[in-house]
Amino acid sequence: MAEAVPEVLFVCVHNAGRSQMAAALLERKAADRVRVFSAGSEPADQLNPAVVEAMKEIGIDISAERPKKLEDGMVREADVVITMGCGDACPVYPGKRYEDWELEDPSGKDLKTVRGIRDQIEARIDGLVGELSAGAG
Repeated sequence: MAEAVPEVLFVCVHNAGRSQMAAALLERKAADRVRVFSAGSEPADQLNPAVVEAMKEIGIDISAERPKKLEDGMVREADVVITMGCGDACPVYPGKRYEDWELEDPSGKDLKTVRGIRDQIEARIDGLVGELSAGAG
C-alpha cells in the first residue's frame, strides 16, 4: 500500500509574496514527497513583482502563479498549515499541525529586502523538509 503524501498549506493575507515563495521552495526541495498549496485570506490581484524577481534569481519561475482565496476545505485537507501573518482568518481544526512563521511582509519592499525574506523562508523550508522526511520514515 502506498504511503500517504503529506499536504502542506501556506497561508498569508494576500497570497502574493511569502506564501507563494514558501510553496515554490517546498515544491522544489521536496518534489513529489509532499503536496503543496498556498492561499490568502484576502488575495491580491497579482503576485508582488519583487517576489517574482527574487525567485527568478534562484531559478524558480512563479510568474504564472495567481493569488488564491483561502477556502475552508483547503485547511481541512492539509496535514500541516503554516500561516504567515494571516491572524485569525485561518480556520483551526483539531489534529492538524499549525505553525506561524513570523516573517516581514514583502509588500512594497525593495528587491534587496525581498531577497532577505526569501532566504529566511528557504531556511525554514529546509527545516520543514527534514521534519517531514523524518516523519515519513
